[in-house]
Amino acid sequence: MTNPDTNTTSTSTGTGSRRVRANGDGTVYQRKDGRWEAAGYVLAPGDTRKRIHVYGTTRKEALAQLTEKVATSNRGIAAPSAQGSVAAFLTYWLENVAVHRLRENTHTRYTTVVRLYLIPGLGKKKLAKLTAKDVRTWLDQLRTTCQCCARGIDTARDQPQCCAAGACCCKRLSPLTLAYVHSVLKSALEHAVREEEIPRNVARNVRMGTPRPRRFEPLTGEEARAFLTAVDGHRLSALFELALRTGLRKGELLGLRWEDLDLTGATASIRRTLQRTNSAGLTALPTKTHSSERRIALPTECLRSLEQHRERQTEEREAAGTSWKVSGYVFTRPDGSPIDGSTLTRHFNALLRGAALRRIRFHDLRHSAATLLLEQGVELVVIRDLLGHAHIGVTASVYAHVRLRLQRDAIDLLGNALRAPNAAATRPDDGDEPPLCAAPVH
Repeated sequence: MTNPDTNTTSTSTGTGSRRVRANGDGTVYQRKDGRWEAAGYVLAPGDTRKRIHVYGTTRKEALAQLTEKVATSNRGIAAPSAQGSVAAFLTYWLENVAVHRLRENTHTRYTTVVRLYLIPGLGKKKLAKLTAKDVRTWLDQLRTTCQCCARGIDTARDQPQCCAAGACCCKRLSPLTLAYVHSVLKSALEHAVREEEIPRNVARNVRMGTPRPRRFEPLTGEEARAFLTAVDGHRLSALFELALRTGLRKGELLGLRWEDLDLTGATASIRRTLQRTNSAGLTALPTKTHSSERRIALPTECLRSLEQHRERQTEEREAAGTSWKVSGYVFTRPDGSPIDGSTLTRHFNALLRGAALRRIRFHDLRHSAATLLLEQGVELVVIRDLLGHAHIGVTASVYAHVRLRLQRDAIDLLGNALRAPNAAATRPDDGDEPPLCAAPVH
């Protein structure tokens, strides 16, 4: 019996010999619309085989896609089917697609969302029959469902104290979490569209509304000065000062190596972030985005504190002797090993308590740096480059409240300029008020 995937082509020799593609290689040809199509057989659910079609703008691209699917099939992994359930497709997507395209911690969060919300809510539906109404109805129900009741959180306690005891605690998902769950579903279905399992991404037709951004309380100028005074003398004072004066992320600070610093030129190159993962433990990873890999200018005050920190680290290395762990990181534990992010958070919280300062998150130091810069009239594009945002729109949206306050100040200044001269002259000048000074608003 002739294999339908066998493709024969004539050679250019005069012998009339023909080259035959091996069984299972599939068929690759150009369509009338100019696209290239590749077809072949792969493993399907139920230990059967099915013929699939993939497409590309070039022959090489189409063949590469087919080769990838055949290789996955040869590993015993069944290809998803639109006739299969949403749960089966989500499992396939997490294990064979998302795992290669996401950071490990992001993949872990996606897996949690799929396990806790997507599969229980939509898993039994057929992928091909999933509609926008199904998604919207499920999200509306999820919005009003107590998660303590739904997941049996209180039931698992030794002594039930709320839902299992007849007093529902109404533990509902926040708008931000709901938006995240929706985005994970959209990402999964977008891949199903690319693989032409379904014709469209129905989750994109469901409008969630724009959730309010997470509220943060940045330090005021007075609080920031008090914080710098409190960290003076702390073993990690250089790190805390660098965080407040430059707005670097926690992982970026912990991932700094001495080779990244140019204290003579007063610059620092941000090349990596230090994070804990389930598989590798504490490890150095690429920066959050391509824009996050950047070079920033170091304030003069940070140069002094970093020099002092290097001297302290040298003393610690000499005291540790052979037990010193060579890591190359700027900020380390007393034995030279890298610092875990959770350990830094504990040091930070203890410092705030000891100095009787307002409780904030470590990430709020980053917000404080950006807010204080904005209030000093620094342009958004400069702050974007310093923080490593991918787009200036991210910077503008996060700090919209600061820009609004600066607009009010600017409008007041304009009102003073438009006030009648005689009205301004009638105001008594007691010499106590400083002259008005307008900061540019961007």
